[in-house]
Amino acid sequence: MIITKVLNNNAFVALDDNNKEIIVMGRGVGFKKKAGQKVELMPGAQVFSNQDQSLNSKMKEVIANIPGEYLDITEKVVSILSKEYNKKVHDIIYVSLTEHIQSAVERYTKGFEIENPLLNEIKRIYREEYEVAVRALELIKDKFGVEFTKDEAGYIAYHIVNAELDGGMNNVAEMTHIVENILNIVKKYMNIEYNEESLHYDRFITHLKFFAQRILCNTVYNDDEEELFSFLKTKYPQCYDCMTEIKKFIEEEYMYKLTESEQMYLIIHIQRIVSAC
Repeated sequence: MIITKVLNNNAFVALDDNNKEIIVMGRGVGFKKKAGQKVELMPGAQVFSNQDQSLNSKMKEVIANIPGEYLDITEKVVSILSKEYNKKVHDIIYVSLTEHIQSAVERYTKGFEIENPLLNEIKRIYREEYEVAVRALELIKDKFGVEFTKDEAGYIAYHIVNAELDGGMNNVAEMTHIVENILNIVKKYMNIEYNEESLHYDRFITHLKFFAQRILCNTVYNDDEEELFSFLKTKYPQCYDCMTEIKKFIEEEYMYKLTESEQMYLIIHIQRIVSAC
């Protein structure tokens, strides 16, 4: 590869063997390098190759202008997500989370912290992302001596979910809204308190997140399960009625018509979650 621009001691822009622009990051990869120099990829270096030129430009700006310590935190968060949770995230996290951490630290040093009104919902719906975010707070504390409240963990989790959704930050808020409303409908209609430690609860949350994504992307899911749907409707009438309330909420607020398969799986999950309470 041939370097076209050195961003700092830990990053440079280059053209790969296919003449495609890439961003290379890693400890010391840019040290004593210069434009026009031909280099080999160093072990442990990360390569970013995005079709989105605006994202590439933003990444170059962030890497060049934000102190590397902030980017180090983001890299460690991504590593934890990948190695310990098997989660893949969009490269936008290197922009969005790095900028957020820098802004949050600067606000803290000026005596400002922002309350997170969605903290409880984030903890409940995005449990694993929140766990990683709490660990990020420890990394920030060790690096900058800043001790955030858990409200900040909620914001970091929000950025992680955003990156899991390929950068659709608006969709994170809408997903949270959909999932939280469905949880409240089930809780109220079935008169239950959730056992948030149960496997059925985890599976229900996972199902609802994918369900919410389909709604927001207007992606219809349908299997030919008419016979099983009729059976479940008869066997679990209260769960069916509860599902009907969810169906009404989705159709009124998002103009998304649930298929019989989607209705069927909601009945199944409602029945399971009730049995676990």
